[in-house]
Amino acid sequence: MSATTTVVILMAMAEEAAPIIGELGLVRNGRLLATPLPMVVYEGCVDDLFIALVVNGVDERFGVANVGTQPAVLSAYVAIQQYNPDLIINAGTAGGFGQRGCQIGDVYISAGSFKFHDRRIPLPGYTEYGIGSYPAENTTAMAQALGLKQGAISTGNSLDKTHTDLDMMGVCDADVKEMEAAAIAWVAWLYGKPMIALKAITDLVDSPVRPEEQFVDNLAAASENLCQKVVEVLHYYTEDGPALSLRHKLPAIYA
Repeated sequence: MSATTTVVILMAMAEEAAPIIGELGLVRNGRLLATPLPMVVYEGCVDDLFIALVVNGVDERFGVANVGTQPAVLSAYVAIQQYNPDLIINAGTAGGFGQRGCQIGDVYISAGSFKFHDRRIPLPGYTEYGIGSYPAENTTAMAQALGLKQGAISTGNSLDKTHTDLDMMGVCDADVKEMEAAAIAWVAWLYGKPMIALKAITDLVDSPVRPEEQFVDNLAAASENLCQKVVEVLHYYTEDGPALSLRHKLPAIYA
């Protein structure tokens, strides 16, 4: 594989992204993805890959990270337009289910398809549309090689959950609950881009402890675990894993 393969990593929060940016030595790109969007991009090379890591940035009104499906869709769209990547990785933190063997700090890699658990449209044809079921790349060999848990990922726009959300996650056989992946997967599907997701567990959905308390307590440690596995996945693609199709020339500043 030559140094022309481009991987875009899409992330919601700066706190999640900081360990990866530091570990990979990525450099902030002065070019905004698309004015006036708040996304911030960091670039660099890992082995034979050119990496563009996009963070959703901060909402200027409320001073908090742009989490959820709306910024995720915009981030995916503008990143595809700017970089035309060979692979999209959505990396971040998430909730898991203790009753399904999940533990705080585990890192899951996507399996099956990406689904929504909070788009309930009980009309003919719209039920399936609401769930989405957007395809994920086959990660079984990678998961085995890197000691990653595989899981079905379900997306919604709330940190907590309703009883109806839980019912839907049960129908979707979800292992991981988070707030961006299915939205990104929709854009990736529209453009025919392969996508995987890596999610580090900060909270257990079926724990009596409130998810916001678990999230705050475990964000830093989960983000470090996420960083380790993201780096391993990138090396896997260059050393052991399947080749990615080559479409790009390496930007001159990294040649």
